[in-house]
Amino acid sequence: MDRRGFLRGAGGLALGAALAGCGPARATGGPVTVEVWHGQTDTGKKVLDELVADFHRTHPGIRIDLGGGVLADAMLQKITAALASGSFPDIAYVFGSDLASVARSPSVVDVTGLVDAGPGFWAPAREAVTVNGRVRAVPALLDSLAVVCNKELFGKAAIPLPAEGWTWTDFTATAKKLTDPGTGTFGTAWPATGDEDTVWRLWPMVWDLGGDVIGANGRGIGFAGQGVRALEVVRDLATAKSVYLDPKTGSEQMYQAFEAGHIGMVPTGPWQLPDIADAGIDYAVVPLPSFSGRPVTISGPDTWTLFDNGEERVAAARTFLSWLADPAQDVRWDDGAGSLPLSRRTQQLPAWQEKTAGTPGLPVFVDALESARVRPVHPAYPQVSAALGTAIVAVLLGRATPADAMRDCAAAANAALIIPR
Repeated sequence: MDRRGFLRGAGGLALGAALAGCGPARATGGPVTVEVWHGQTDTGKKVLDELVADFHRTHPGIRIDLGGGVLADAMLQKITAALASGSFPDIAYVFGSDLASVARSPSVVDVTGLVDAGPGFWAPAREAVTVNGRVRAVPALLDSLAVVCNKELFGKAAIPLPAEGWTWTDFTATAKKLTDPGTGTFGTAWPATGDEDTVWRLWPMVWDLGGDVIGANGRGIGFAGQGVRALEVVRDLATAKSVYLDPKTGSEQMYQAFEAGHIGMVPTGPWQLPDIADAGIDYAVVPLPSFSGRPVTISGPDTWTLFDNGEERVAAARTFLSWLADPAQDVRWDDGAGSLPLSRRTQQLPAWQEKTAGTPGLPVFVDALESARVRPVHPAYPQVSAALGTAIVAVLLGRATPADAMRDCAAAANAALIIPR
């Protein structure tokens, strides 16, 4: 399953009652209808359908309409057009990286109180829904990056599995040892489309080196020097021909190659574990390497964004989103659709512990949330990401040195950041 095939689910009442004005809303002429553009593929939609049915049984004054909308990848364009026309849903599934652009609309509801009354969301989840100090959405999905290793290939190469605290130098050396042109085996893999999947794997390196996506003054990037060092890791992998380059959006080819036993290790998220297990790969999960030896990773939370269609519908939508965030519901969604728990309270539930016991490596992804960071919620982030994506692909393909690629990246990204927004 692609990580963008996830959603969130539901199943209890506690948070709705805790919010002033957020009890089950009922119109004089019947139930209040909340229109939700869920953005999900069949798997996520099936889980959501079951959970919404439970919500209806306990909230007769609210009806959740899951019709309309588009898949999550096209949601930004759909929502932008809907806001321009004045005809928009009550709730939409919006990628965290798109929230800053959407939240510029006055029709987006401030949900600070709702999130404050929530289950105690992990810090990355909360950070990802905060724009200029205001909480503009409710966390919907949580993940993190770690490295999944093919234990059989490590054994054949007589290489010990990596341990916590390993470095990017260790990573590149291990990838080279795992590579075997004779059997078509690569040490690792990297998306080579220049999209967000290409880019977000590099941010942990930048942060570990002391850089940031956007500089302190907000008018330029904060990784000019750190980006060169991070791109040198990419260059070293490409020079050694130890990295499989996936030329298609979605990274499906590189995951298929891993599941066929042709890639030794791949940085990925928990969403990929079911497919890896189904392929019969004997795998281990280890934390991302770093330069410093300190834990560092990235989380890419997605959101439920609430829009103002009047007081009654806003109140009903708040009740629904509060209910979705409760650990009793969250754990059902996590188990059925692949998200990490949104809070420690969910993590501590017996149902999640049972899920953990049956899924090797899953605790590594959850533990990584302690040190995870998120991309900035900034309207220029897509342009910064596109510039870095171009730089990464140029280095992967040997078309530019890290320094030259970073220079071009900085020029394009800085031009985007100086535009008033």
